[in-house]
Amino acid sequence: MSKPQFVYVSYIETTPEKLWEALTSSAFTRQYWFGAEVKSDWKVGSPFALLLDGEVTDSGEILEADPPRRLSYSFKHHKFEELRGEPISRVLFTIEPFGPLVRLTVLHDGFVEGGKYLGAVSNGWPAILSQLKSLLETGKLLGIPRAALNKGFDAK
Repeated sequence: MSKPQFVYVSYIETTPEKLWEALTSSAFTRQYWFGAEVKSDWKVGSPFALLLDGEVTDSGEILEADPPRRLSYSFKHHKFEELRGEPISRVLFTIEPFGPLVRLTVLHDGFVEGGKYLGAVSNGWPAILSQLKSLLETGKLLGIPRAALNKGFDAK
């Protein structure tokens, strides 16, 4: 039986280089990731942190960095007590040119059967990636509220 995972595919009118920058630049992530910023030097083995309002919400290690094609890091949640006990998961971004578009595939795996974390990321990633697509294509955000990140997840 396969392990639980989250997969999201989106086609974005941009270049692989601009998408890579959007995924790895704190100035850019703050815009579409509801104020969150990524911190890393993006070298394999280096630490990764996601900060929201100055607090580390998630951390990990860079597992793969092949600009502008593939980026992967481990992901351990810290903010919500209900999720802290979940195992370290993995995020993999695959960026592929597709004519004038870029095909972005996000795979987030490493979840436990019956855990809460898969439900949390299944709500969060679509909101984040929809904002990313809109920002890259139009220069504007969609106005999705931050509460969408926790929709369906009863975080206190």
